[in-house]
Amino acid sequence: MKTKILVIEDEVKIARFLELELKHEGYEVELAHDGRSGYEKALAGDVDLIILDLMLPGLSGIEVCRRVRKESDVPIIMLTAKDDVSDKVMGLDSGADDYMTKSFAIEELLARIRVILKRRGRKDKNVILEAGPLVLYKEEYRVTFDNKEISLSKKEFELLKYLMENKGIVLTREKMLDQVWGYDYRGDTNVTDVYIKYLRTKIDQKYNVHFIHTVRGVGYLFKANEE
Repeated sequence: MKTKILVIEDEVKIARFLELELKHEGYEVELAHDGRSGYEKALAGDVDLIILDLMLPGLSGIEVCRRVRKESDVPIIMLTAKDDVSDKVMGLDSGADDYMTKSFAIEELLARIRVILKRRGRKDKNVILEAGPLVLYKEEYRVTFDNKEISLSKKEFELLKYLMENKGIVLTREKMLDQVWGYDYRGDTNVTDVYIKYLRTKIDQKYNVHFIHTVRGVGYLFKANEE
C-alpha cells in the first residue's frame, strides 16, 4: 500500500506542484485548500504524513496542527512564506515535526519527508523509546537528549531501556535484577541503586529533568516530566 500524504495548502499552484512531485516519487496524495477541510481529512485515519501551510482560510495552520496533535501523532511538516523565527517556534510548539520556508527546494522537502517517514517506521517497529527529549534507540545501543549523545555502559543502557519500556510502572529491585542482570545473578540487590544513581547523574541531574522516581520501600518508577 502506498504512503499517503495530505497537502493542506490554499495556493492552488503550489498545491498542484507538490501533488505532481509527490506522486512522481510514488506517494499517494490528497489535497485540501482550507484549514477546516484539511483538519477533517487529517483525522480520517489513513494519512501517513501532512504538509501543512501556516496561513490558511477557515482555520490557521497553527490551529489545525494543534487540533490534529490532540487526536493523532501523524508527522506534520509546516510550510510558511515568512522566514521568521517566531513563526518557526510557534509551528514547532504547536506540534509540527519539521518546518520549511517558501520557496523551498523540492529535493530538500522530499529528503525531509523520507527522514520523518523512516523515523516513524522505526517507531512503529518498536525500536525507539521516547520520553520528551530523551530518545533510546534499541538496535543501535544509543541514547540522546535533545539530539545530544549520552554515553552509557551496556548495563546502564539495558537498565534505562527496561525502565522506559515499563514507563509508569513501579519496578522492584528484584524485578530489575531479574530482567537486566539475569535470573542467575547472585550479587547484592543494591547494585540496582548504584546503577540508578549512574543514570540520574548522566540524565536527570545533567539535564535538570526528573525521569527516575524513587518509590520508598518498593523500587523505582520512570515517567516523563509532563506526566
